[in-house]
Amino acid sequence: MHHTFLKMLKRLSQNSKSEPELPKTGRVLIGPAGWSYPDWNGIVYPSHRPRGFHEASYLAEYFNTIEINTSFYSPLHPEHAAQWIERVSANPRFVFTAKLWQKLTHEDDATAADEAAVRAGFDVLHNAGRLGALLLQFPFSFHHTPSNLARIEQLLTSFSDYPLVVEVRHSSWAHPEFYEFLHQHRAGICNIDQPLIGRAITPDENATSWLGYVRLHGRRADTWFSDDPALPRHERYNYLYSERELEPWARRVRLLSAKTKTTFVIANNHFEGKGVVNALQLIHILSGSKVKVPEPLRHRYPLLESIADRPSQEPTLFPIPPP
Repeated sequence: MHHTFLKMLKRLSQNSKSEPELPKTGRVLIGPAGWSYPDWNGIVYPSHRPRGFHEASYLAEYFNTIEINTSFYSPLHPEHAAQWIERVSANPRFVFTAKLWQKLTHEDDATAADEAAVRAGFDVLHNAGRLGALLLQFPFSFHHTPSNLARIEQLLTSFSDYPLVVEVRHSSWAHPEFYEFLHQHRAGICNIDQPLIGRAITPDENATSWLGYVRLHGRRADTWFSDDPALPRHERYNYLYSERELEPWARRVRLLSAKTKTTFVIANNHFEGKGVVNALQLIHILSGSKVKVPEPLRHRYPLLESIADRPSQEPTLFPIPPP
């Protein structure tokens, strides 16, 4: 098993360099991380919201996935999960992804009651067929050690009934033996774009299960590890990828989709809707088609005019760049 999997990884690596024709690909779902940000008002969302407006319903008009962020900070309430399922019901292709509570990934004192609380909300999504992936996110300080590997294994075993993905950020994890470990536990690996500082793990197109996953965090190297209390937290994610920076990720996503049934691409550079902009651009690059663009967003970011599928409903305050 060990040698066979290593040969498979080597073959996939060699194939990726030559960029072969991709005869059959899995589905690719692209969307933003989270939806509840005050700085999105008037940029992503309309300044004057109609009666009954909800952010998830609104975003489901443009995307087939959103990554739930709140579940990282506390267990997801079952009633909220049920409400969100209803909010996105108009889009039958839509599925959420969600982050596991940080108490289980970042701390050592989680209990059986904590696990039960986490499951209560996730089960509502999972049983409705609306949970595409559960992300186990670990920080840069989480290095490859026997005890840390054991923690990952314990979590993968405990939550094995969900579609699982692991995100590690330190390069000590970037070796075939770890990818084989994830493969044996039927867990995906999250390929990330982050500021390349020190031993940060670098961009890749690895697949260790039927589930592919990509997260784009932005490239703010000047703020990524800042401990300046005067620096707003959102500055870590205040980054807009250029189309030139997105093109290599489009290539990686195509390669991932050739190895997997489903690939999620999540834009976490959320400040002032920049991740929404980049998610729409990636959909356009990968599909070759123009996309539906939120009206407020196209006024804040006129570069979206060239990929929008219909004329603006309102005159823009900025000159529209040529396509």
